Amino acid sequence: MNAVEQKLDVVARAKRVGALARKHFEESEQLGKLAEPVAEALHGEGLLGMWVPRTLRGGLELDPVSSLEVIENVSYGDPSAGWVLMAASLAIGTGAAYLKDDAVKELFGGPRLPVIAGQGTRPGIAKPTNGGFNLTGSWSFASGIKHGTHIHTLGLIEGTNEARIFVLPVGQAKLIDNWDVLGLRATGSIDYTTDNVFVPEAYTHMATTEAPLRGGHLYRIGIIGFAAICHSGWACGIGRRVLDELIEAVAEKAGRPGTVADSASFHEGLANAEARVRSARAFVYETWNDASATLERGDKLSVRQNSLIRLALAHSTWSAHEATMFAYKAAGTAALRAGTMQHLFRDMHAGTQHITSSPPVYACIGRELGGLAKGKKWLFLNLVDQ
Repeated sequence: MNAVEQKLDVVARAKRVGALARKHFEESEQLGKLAEPVAEALHGEGLLGMWVPRTLRGGLELDPVSSLEVIENVSYGDPSAGWVLMAASLAIGTGAAYLKDDAVKELFGGPRLPVIAGQGTRPGIAKPTNGGFNLTGSWSFASGIKHGTHIHTLGLIEGTNEARIFVLPVGQAKLIDNWDVLGLRATGSIDYTTDNVFVPEAYTHMATTEAPLRGGHLYRIGIIGFAAICHSGWACGIGRRVLDELIEAVAEKAGRPGTVADSASFHEGLANAEARVRSARAFVYETWNDASATLERGDKLSVRQNSLIRLALAHSTWSAHEATMFAYKAAGTAALRAGTMQHLFRDMHAGTQHITSSPPVYACIGRELGGLAKGKKWLFLNLVDQ
């Protein structure tokens, strides 16, 4: 199978999972995790191996643009399913690329890929000890952990403050089932803690690494690059779904006197929302096509390319939010009641709270785009000295 055939095949699989997730949309929310058929489909269709190196069983090593389409299509069916897929794929794929051989042999040597979930922003404390580290900490937002076999979590090394990612079995952490939130309820993004848990050194890697131990140029984008693909694809998916739901609902009322379908104001607003969602998606794909070409040449992404990747992420998120607000208002009282539009409204508002699209990130992007960040580089979501 050549690259084009692989892309078409994987995107077709993502569409099947998206359709299944849509069927179980409400059930998953009620469960506070993905319905079992959806969780199993992520395995069965091989999507959890999206960013696992091809040298490992189940690895697709999928390029960034194809990855965007996969996440977009699953998120279209159910934003929570897309969120779980993106979070787990990031942790699984980066673990497969960056962890030492001993860890990878144990984690990826079986017939089924591990499901790795966790949180990579707020750090715990890791005390060096013989052969590894003792990790203590408290973390939130472990999307997908209810389906997980292992945890991916951030810790700072005591004495050096070096930031490392730690991978450990779920059973070694205490899970706190407290995900009582507005939206994205089916992600099951609960809290978890560890208390002096030993993690072998082979099961850790530098949080900032862009040097894979296996796999190709894809892994030179680092964790934050994968996160940008994740959140951009998610925003494109939910933004499109919201407008499609609105258009379908309005079409059912067409021809009835006094409905929104006959309103010129609505027509104007819909045109603007459509343009906003489509242009945001085009910006996302433009930035990642450009980044992919750079990586394939063997070059490193520039500071400006990294700025545009972050801007495309934030812009797609807030464009989807604006479209959702328009759809909510246009839907009238129907959006107040339990149903798809209300569900999407809540999921969208949960998604906008993520740090990747926060005002400080916009400020850093604007600083660099304005030529006011000479001698700076990106470290996660901040500009630092080179």
